[in-house]
Amino acid sequence: MKVYFIGAGPGDPELITVKAQRIMKDCPVVLYAGSLVPREILADVEDSAALIKDTAHMDLDEIMVDIEAAHAAGQNVARVHSGDPMLYGAIGEQIRRLEKQGIEFEIIPGVTAVSASAAWLGKELTLSGVSQTIILTRFSIKTPFPEREQLPALAKSRATLAIHLGVTHIHKIVEELIPHYGEDCPVAVCYRTSWPEQDKVTGTLSDITAKVRAKKFTRTCLILVGHVLETEDFNDSYLYDTDQAHVYRPKNKEKQPKAIVRGVVDTLPRADDFNT
Repeated sequence: MKVYFIGAGPGDPELITVKAQRIMKDCPVVLYAGSLVPREILADVEDSAALIKDTAHMDLDEIMVDIEAAHAAGQNVARVHSGDPMLYGAIGEQIRRLEKQGIEFEIIPGVTAVSASAAWLGKELTLSGVSQTIILTRFSIKTPFPEREQLPALAKSRATLAIHLGVTHIHKIVEELIPHYGEDCPVAVCYRTSWPEQDKVTGTLSDITAKVRAKKFTRTCLILVGHVLETEDFNDSYLYDTDQAHVYRPKNKEKQPKAIVRGVVDTLPRADDFNT
C-alpha cells in the first residue's frame, strides 16, 4: 500500500500529467482538496474508486484516519493537491505523519500556477539581460516568516516575483515593493488560472491596487511582479546565436545538411559524390 501525493495542476483537467492520471486509476481511495481541485479532475475515477472524499472541511487528524484505514485494508491512496504539491501544498506535515506510521509514499509533481499563469500571459519569465531569477514566495500574514524572507528583503534583488496568497493585501505588497521596483514596474494578477472562470488584470505598481479592487479579487490569485512582463528591450539568448558555440553546435564545425532515416541521423551525400 502506498500514498501518492498527486499534483493536479492549476485546474484545467488537461493540465494534469499522464502519470498522475494513471496512478489515480489504480487507487481505490481518492482524497482531494476540493477548495482548490475541481471535481472534473477526478472524472476518470468516478466509477472505479471505492471512496472519493473532499478534504476541504477536514483537519489533519481526520485525513489520517482515512489514510490509516486504507493502509489497514491494503489500498493505495491518491492524495490529490492543486498545482505542484511541493509548493505550498502543506504535505510536509502529512509526510511526517506517514513516516511515523511507517506508511510508504510517493510524490507526483504537477504544473504550477506560476507556469500556467506565465503561459496564459504569453510571457517568458527569464529574459536575458532583464531577469534570470524568479522568487516564489507568499505574503507574510499568519505563516511565520524568517526576517530574511520578508518581502522588502526579497525585493532588494529586483528579481521577478511570484507572490502567492496575498491578493487581499495587495496595497501592502505595493507599498513594500515600490521603493525597490519603482511605480512603473509591471504587475499581473491572475485569478484561478486555467479554470473556466479564470480572470486577470495587468498594470503597474502605481495602479494595480485599484484594478484588483475593481475586479473584486479576494482569493486564489497569483501576483507576478517584474519588468519581464512588459519589455522588448532584452538580449537574444546565446542558445541560437551563431557566434556562440556549445556542445551541440561547435563554432567551427562544418555545416552539412542532415537526414533522418529510420531514426538514424546521416549526413546527406554531396552532389559531387554522384559525379563518377
